[in-house]
Amino acid sequence: MPFRAQLDKDHSDVSTMFDQVARRYDLVNDVLSAGQDRLWRKALTKTIAPGPGMKILDLAAGTGTSSKPLAAAGAQVVAADISLGMLIVGEGRAPEIEFVNADALELPFADGTFDVVTISFGLRNIDDTVAALREMRRVTAKGGQLVVLEFSTPVNRLLRPAYKQYLSRVLPKLARLASSNPEAYEYLTDSILDWPDQHRVADMIAEAGWQSVMWKNLTNGIVAMHRAIAA
Repeated sequence: MPFRAQLDKDHSDVSTMFDQVARRYDLVNDVLSAGQDRLWRKALTKTIAPGPGMKILDLAAGTGTSSKPLAAAGAQVVAADISLGMLIVGEGRAPEIEFVNADALELPFADGTFDVVTISFGLRNIDDTVAALREMRRVTAKGGQLVVLEFSTPVNRLLRPAYKQYLSRVLPKLARLASSNPEAYEYLTDSILDWPDQHRVADMIAEAGWQSVMWKNLTNGIVAMHRAIAA
């Protein structure tokens, strides 16, 4: 039966929901974003600047869409996700990448393992954001980098009503046409609208112990890329 998580973001509910949409997830995202998700992920890769010898943890990696260009540049990438369904699809598409079933609140890695920890469109799906950011800090080496790609708040106030209208009315209709589980995309809408703006996300990253927090708006702030350093 089609299933959606609720905004309390229970771990098992979130995992079950993503299991159900795994096979068509990347295609549906491409449709719903009109291809913008590809540009956002390219910006992420450019910011990380992956290279040989770099150890990167890609959290909420899903099917490995963000992981593949990092690995292609020679980095050692671990793609971690709470959804087994997403990982199974990812392993089939990118067998060269290490996929790991992991909860962002209890990562199965030693302290200081990674040079970079990144998470794309997954931070808002975790029920305790600051605790997850602390856990990401724990597994990052001193001087390492956090890069978060997430939906955010348009900086143009005139755009905000139209964007909210798209999320509330247009996106669910498109999801019914493209997805096998359109109810999951009702959660997508609710989670984006409920997510704090760029300033508050920066505050949460700092609260978790990261230093030199900054962000860059993409597509007028519909998406924001936050960066920070593990001091």
